[in-house]
Amino acid sequence: MSDAARAPLALHVFSSFAVGGAQARFAAIANGLGQRWRHMIVAMDGDMACREKLDPGLDVGFPEIGLRKGAVLANIRAIRGALRGWQPDVLVTANFGTIEWAMANSHIFGGHLVRHVHMEDGFGPDERDRQIARRIWLRRLFLRRAAIIVPSQNLLRIARLEWRLPAANVHYVPNGIDLVRFHPAPRNWQNPPVIGTVAALRAEKNVGRLVRAFALLRQPARLLVTGDGPEIPTLRALAAERGIADRVTFAGHNPCPETAYRGSDIFALSSDTEQMPLSVLEAMASGLPIAASDVGDVRAMVSKDNAPHIVARDDAALAEALDRLLADPATACRLGALNRLRAEELFDQETMFAAHEALWRGTR
Repeated sequence: MSDAARAPLALHVFSSFAVGGAQARFAAIANGLGQRWRHMIVAMDGDMACREKLDPGLDVGFPEIGLRKGAVLANIRAIRGALRGWQPDVLVTANFGTIEWAMANSHIFGGHLVRHVHMEDGFGPDERDRQIARRIWLRRLFLRRAAIIVPSQNLLRIARLEWRLPAANVHYVPNGIDLVRFHPAPRNWQNPPVIGTVAALRAEKNVGRLVRAFALLRQPARLLVTGDGPEIPTLRALAAERGIADRVTFAGHNPCPETAYRGSDIFALSSDTEQMPLSVLEAMASGLPIAASDVGDVRAMVSKDNAPHIVARDDAALAEALDRLLADPATACRLGALNRLRAEELFDQETMFAAHEALWRGTR
């Protein structure tokens, strides 16, 4: 029997396996652990775009399961049947969209079938300012026996105090970054300098705020938007409306995002809701100064000297933060160097790999 055949099997369930932060993090972990694990990945919407990030040498399957929206009891029966048939060593679910899998694996619906690890990354636009009560109760009821991973101190507090999950079951594991792949480029301030962002272009990322802030800048600059998503037509129209279309580049999806950071002088994040965004870690590791909306753990992630550039979720506030960086390239470069040092100190991906694997194995 080969080493791969003897390796434990992890079943990973995502609402979508489109390219996004949670999916990219999983791909990095799976690639880092290599042949020590076998994997099955279920995408509830059928989108498997992030499989491009998986090492082709991994033992990975992509099973399908026919679930119907709203058919909760039928879905739970189907899920329990799949868990019995596939016999994974651990079920790893991601965010509230996979709650039916937690329900199916619970004592309430016939008993616990497999060790369960659940990852929570935060909230969508419908919970930007206030959580939905029904979701709080479902998490409280069906995640009590799971090992919960949260990447931010903000979510750690929410899981313990608001969802009232057992403190011993909730584990703070910061996101990690590949410090070799994401590294500073020789920093020659461009003329005009380039403000970059890397994001899935969805409503909650609010790249529209960045476009509007860019239109308010007093300093000359260009804007590079890397990413794809349903907001692209709206963003293009907004840039044209504000008279800045000739200074904004929509580069689309980039399978090598490190090149986008190396082509930027400043990184901007304009999201309405985040917890511990990978894009900020990637920008830090790439040695960039950061101007961002004050969401999740972003202020605590960046270097102390960079923290004044983490501002309210407001167009004018973001424009002011960007203008301050543009006006003082020497300070901006110093902040970028400090962010790189902080990434090296706190956010090495090897630490993240070890923590996730220990929770999958049940040894932490």
